[in-house]
Amino acid sequence: MNAESDEREKGAAAPAASGSAAGDGRTADGKPEERELGSRAPAYIRSSRVLLVSWQVGIFVVGLAVVAAGAAMLVLPGPGWLVIFGGMAIWATEFVWAQLVLRWTKRKVTEAAQRALDPKVRRRNIILTTLGLVIIAVLVGVYVWKFGIVMPWKIDQ
Repeated sequence: MNAESDEREKGAAAPAASGSAAGDGRTADGKPEERELGSRAPAYIRSSRVLLVSWQVGIFVVGLAVVAAGAAMLVLPGPGWLVIFGGMAIWATEFVWAQLVLRWTKRKVTEAAQRALDPKVRRRNIILTTLGLVIIAVLVGVYVWKFGIVMPWKIDQ
């Protein structure tokens, strides 16, 4: 199933000397190190094909349950997207495709955060938010002026 991880294990006899001297998880050019793709199952599980397949089936089932719960939370109360990404992280412990999806998502979220910190974008967002609040306040004011405030319960009693 994970042919890529088998090839890397053979070539991983000599550890790579990449990373800064501080060991902070960054490469020499300052970019964050990315973990190798492939299974993170313990060595004794990877030694047996039956154990590895059963391990992967278990990881898939647990990840599927978490992703399904997150999908349900998209329409029900709860942190749906957060739970879905948690399920993807569970899958990413074992499956290369999930690792690639999470890397892509992390890259896109980082880019969006950087764009949001741009002063021009922040100024535009503040102006649009203020304009929206003013419009809502005017509409509420017109409604109250035209129809008044009618409480659904009787306060005077």
